[in-house]
Parts: sequence; C-alpha cells; structure tokens
Amino acid sequence: GDGMLVVLTQRDKRVDAPGPGDLYDIGTVSMVHRVMKTPEGNLFVIIMGVSRTHIDEFVQFEPYLRANISVLGDEKEDESGVDFQALRRTVVSQFERIIKLSPQLPDDLQTIVINIEDAGRLADYIATNLPNLSIVSKQFVLEQIQVRKRLEFLNTELAKELEVLELRSKIQNQVQEEVGKSQREYFLREQLRAIQRELGEADDTQREIEELRQKIEAAGMTEEAKKEAERELGRLGRMSPAAAEYTVTRTYLDWLVTLPWSVLTTEKIDIIKAREVLDRDHYDLEKIKERILEYLAVLELRPQGKAPILCFVGPPGVGKTSLGRSIAGAMGRKFVRISLGGMRDEAEIRGHRRTYIGALPGQIIQNIRRAGSRDPVFMLDEIDKLGADFRGDPASALLEVLDPEQNVAFRDHYLDVAFDLSRVFFITTANVLDTVPSALRDRMEVIELPGYTEEEKVQIARNYLVPRSRENSGLQPDQIEFQDETIHFIVRHYTRETGVRNLERQITSICRKQARRLLEGKDPRLVVTPQVVMELLGAPKYQLEEEVEERVKRPGVVIGLAWTPVGGDILFVEANISKGSRHLTVTGQVGDVMQESTKAALTWVRSYASELGLEADFYKEKDVHVHVPAGSIPKDGPSAGVTMVTALVSALTGTPIRPKLAMTGEITLSGHVLPVGGIKEKVLAARRAKIEELILPAQNEKNVKEDIQPELLREIKIHYVKTIEEVLNLAFEKPVLRVIPTEPVQQAI
Repeated sequence: GDGMLVVLTQRDKRVDAPGPGDLYDIGTVSMVHRVMKTPEGNLFVIIMGVSRTHIDEFVQFEPYLRANISVLGDEKEDESGVDFQALRRTVVSQFERIIKLSPQLPDDLQTIVINIEDAGRLADYIATNLPNLSIVSKQFVLEQIQVRKRLEFLNTELAKELEVLELRSKIQNQVQEEVGKSQREYFLREQLRAIQRELGEADDTQREIEELRQKIEAAGMTEEAKKEAERELGRLGRMSPAAAEYTVTRTYLDWLVTLPWSVLTTEKIDIIKAREVLDRDHYDLEKIKERILEYLAVLELRPQGKAPILCFVGPPGVGKTSLGRSIAGAMGRKFVRISLGGMRDEAEIRGHRRTYIGALPGQIIQNIRRAGSRDPVFMLDEIDKLGADFRGDPASALLEVLDPEQNVAFRDHYLDVAFDLSRVFFITTANVLDTVPSALRDRMEVIELPGYTEEEKVQIARNYLVPRSRENSGLQPDQIEFQDETIHFIVRHYTRETGVRNLERQITSICRKQARRLLEGKDPRLVVTPQVVMELLGAPKYQLEEEVEERVKRPGVVIGLAWTPVGGDILFVEANISKGSRHLTVTGQVGDVMQESTKAALTWVRSYASELGLEADFYKEKDVHVHVPAGSIPKDGPSAGVTMVTALVSALTGTPIRPKLAMTGEITLSGHVLPVGGIKEKVLAARRAKIEELILPAQNEKNVKEDIQPELLREIKIHYVKTIEEVLNLAFEKPVLRVIPTEPVQQAI
C-alpha cells in the first residue's frame, strides 16, 4: 500500500517458481516508481533502490511473500585516511579506463562517478554498471556493509575486466593492421604483375613451377609421394602468388623435393678400419664394439638388411653420446642427434598437420633431410627423460619410429606420405630404463655401459682426456706432463663419479692454469704431481678412505652399498639405542621399502635376542633410531636389509664391525639373504672406497662372474652368504651369536 517492495535475487535462475529457500537473505528495499502493462499482458515495473535489507523471517507465503526485515546501513569508517583515499582513487581510475575501452558504457558515466561523494554509493554504482560482473559477484557487493571490503573487491574485479579489455583492444588493433597490410600487398603485387606483362618479362610463377616439376622428377620419390607432389603442384599453378595458401603449398613441395628419398651412403664397409676407428675413440667397451662390427659384417653381406635399434644404458659421463658419433665414423655415415630430454609434444616426433599456421615436419624428418641420406646414424639422446601432457605422448609416437616392421612406411603428419626409415641406424641413450615404457623398451636391444674402474679412468685420461684438454688449452706436449700417479690422485680425491666427465674438467682446469702460467713467464714445462694438483685445485674434495676408516670405528655404524642412476656408491647406516619405550625412528629421507626393511631387521633382532646375549624384553625400555646420512638425498630399496640388521646388532652389543668391510642384500623375517641388483656398480663403488671385503648374497655370485672382470676383484675378498647368521659371523671380529639356530625363527611378538 505504501509502494515499497523488497527485491531479492534468485540463487538459481533456472527455478521458475522460487520459494523462500531459493532466494538470498539480503536484498534491497525498493520504491515502486512506475508500473506499465506490456502488449503480452505482463507487467513492467520501474523501481528505485532505497537501502540494503536482511530478511529476518518470512510471515506470509500466499498469494505473495511477506517478511519481517531489518534495514542494513553502511558501517562507517574514517574515509579521510591515506590508504582509504588511495583505494577509492584506484577504483575510480580503473573504472574510468574501462569506460573508455567499453563501447557499451556511455561517456557521461565518468562525470557521474567523479561527482559521487559517498564511498558506499560510489561502490554500489560502479558494481551496477560494471560490464560482465556476475550475479554472484554483485550479490557479494550487496551483502557487504563495510565500504572498504566493497571497494577492495571491486578493485580486484576492475583489474580483471581492465586486463581483458586491454587485451581485446590490442588484438583488434593487430587484426586491423594485418588486414590493411594484406590489402596493400595484394594491390601492389597486382600492379607489379601488370607492369611485368607490359614489359614482356617471363612469368616468375610459371618458371618456379617448372623448376619444381623437374625437381620432383629427379627426387626419386615413392609413387605415393610423387603423386601427392604432382597434385599439390597442380594446385599451386592455379593459385595467385599473393594468396596465403600459395606459400604453404610452396613450402610443402620444398620439403618433398629436398628429402633424400633414394640417397644412400655408397662407401664400402671396411671392418678393419671400423675397428680402428672404434678403438681410437673409445677405450675398452669390447661388447659394444663386437656388436657394431657384427652388424657391419652382416650389412656387407646383405646390404638390404634392416638396421638394428640399440639402447645404450649407463650413468652420465661414460661415453654414450660420443660412442654414437664414433659408430657413424666407423660406418662412414652421417651422424645426427636430437635430445629427447623434457620433450612433451608428440608433434616434435610426428610433425604438425599442414592445417596449422607455421606447421613443420617432426624432428625425425627434419634431421633426415639435414643428414642428406636415408641411412644415417640417428641418436635419440636421453630417451628415459621423455615427458607427456595434453599435447600427446612422444614415447608412444616413437613406437612406430623404432619398430623395424613399421618404420619402413613412417608417416609424418606434415608430409602425410610414407617415408622409409628402415635403413636408419637408430641409437637411443638412457641413464635408467625404469622410466622407459615397456612397449618401447621391447623394441630396442639394450646394451649396458657400466661405470669405469679407477684403472680404466687412468687409461682413458692418459690416452684421450689429457691430449684433448692439452690441445683445447693451446699447450704443446712438452709444456705439461701428467704422471699416472697424479691421475690416480685426481680420480680418488677430486672426482666421485662412474664416468669421466668431471675427471676431464679437473684435467682441463690444470691445463688452463698452466696456459696462464706460461703467459705470465713462469714454468715453460710443468710436471703435474699430486703436490702440484693440490696447489692448483686446492685441498682434496674427497677423502673417502679416511672417512670409511674413521666412521666404522664406532659401534652401530655399518657400510652398505647402493645403486643410483649415476652408478654405485657406498652408504653408511647408523643405529643408536637409547632409553625409551619401544619407539623405532628411521631418518635420512628413506623411502617406504627401506623403512619396511628396518622394521624387518628389528623384528629379526628381537627374535634372536637371547642368542645375541640380550634380554628377551630389551625392546620394552629402549628406543631405536636408525639414520642413513646424506639426509637431503632420497633413498629407497630393499638391498640395505643386511646392513640394517648388522647396524642394530652392533649398536645393541656395543661391538664395532670389522674395518674396510661393506655389505648388501635383502633379508626376510626368517633370516634368509635374498639377491639384489646393480652388483657391478656396487662392487666398483667398493673398489673406489678401498673396501677390502664384501658380503654379497649367494645368488648374486653368477652376476659377479658374468659382469666383472677377474682382475677387478684382486684387491677385494667377496663372501657369499645365504643367511643373516653368516653375515654377523663375518662382520664382527668375535662371534656375537652364542648359538646358531638351525630352524627359521618366527616373527617376534
């Protein structure tokens, strides 16, 4: 009767007959200004908002809603503050810029906004007129009785809208510029063609098409490729050179005619020369060299045979990539290489379809063209570091490339015709195989490149690294000399790797320093001794032998052996016993498997408490802490089981283990020692640390005999064990077990 209404917003606009539960609790008290009836019989009501209001309780539901309400006023605060004024001016400034960029907003809004003095009314007015502000956001502004919160929310929303509008304006300007440029180029090209016709000059387009036709005939394409090239050439002849499609088709034809469809390396294979090249570039690696020479022999007898697909697996710095280059030299073929590390886009392998702007063939076809023949040595480096995302899976795309049954008709998305890759000698490299999909791994012949021994590193340094570093530093052979003793010293005290990359860095550093000394007028000839190395490179970085001897003197410290993607390493396991209440703590960033090994080790020790001279309930008043140093490095795996047991027994009995002894092996609750992997890498790591005795699972004896040369074992005595009792008897100077049980023991309770 007084012309006043409460206007509420629906929570879900799809509800045709909303009830009280479908409406927001906060709305607007409004005055009816005018009511008009439309020709369709509906009412058109013009209202004016008066104030915010809260619905306290609905008191009537039919024929219309009535409710008790509370009028909400703005919470006033000091608007003269510097931060409040800065917020207000920022909101007004952003809204003024939006008015200029939005064609649907009238310019007089700017005048209105500037003249609104009340900050609350200003926020409400801007929220009402802000384009693209959602109903939910407007309701949020309505519900805020604190003016500052309204302004802060609007400041964020205005910034978002302003960013969108500025980007849209930038895009529109770019489009207009491109359209104007294209039109101008079209008119200029038409005028140029008209002038050329008047002068009687030959049509360059026709001459270009004729050249392409001759190249197609001479390219030696397959029937499918030739047919597609001729079809595209016909389309090219019907296009205007000014058309955008003309350049796309012309580029496609360039790719087709420049690929080596029928170009093969014609050099006759010389097995003797190939062997010399491989021996010249790489030391040892006999298995790999034999495999390459076998393939070359088969290729000589059967030239049409398919090339093998090899996968070199090994730690960094052992020569995987350089070996591929040497293989190409031994075969007299071109060498191309792409790095797959971090590659996530399938199109990098198969190329983009020509419908995309700037499309190109994939890396396979690009490098085949770069090689200039269809039988290069093609290295796919770091295949274990391929990624995958929404753009596809490059590893799946490689399935076709690395399958001899399929790559005879490899189809790049850009070319869209088959290309024969069967004569390409593919070599892949990886540090580990765990991340290589099994389907891809099955297509490759895996050849492992283990880490080098100290003697091998010395030979490599003397024959390869020293001459190369000397030459790269501009030195002559008589200006610097490395003794074998010195190289041994550098390997032991300045590098800790399975490869030789860091060794070469250290040698190169010494050569650089000698080059500087020469120019400063110092020693014209330098004989590098261990003392000189310490003067030039500083104090030794690694004192592994001293560290091993010092740490194992204490009870509870045992040396284990670990395998990592970069080779083998020794691993210290420390156990400490303190007063407490049956708590087991495992630290050192160890994984779930290693934690479970620790629990199994403790259970075994509790089972053998009496045999170890411990009280049966010793664990009730003890806390056990097992720590694996180098806590910043994640560690996991079951191979430290015997090491955990030995460390616990050593700590509980107060007996240190024998010096220079290391061990590896998985344990069971019944005390059996199970085989583990990475034996060769672990044995080499033990040699580097000058370990004299090793305890290995008996089932790993065959791995030692097959993978490790006998001369590498001269300085190490290996004990093969089947049970943890044997381990303990070997690990300590005096027996710690009073009675050796003959039957497996059940889990301790």
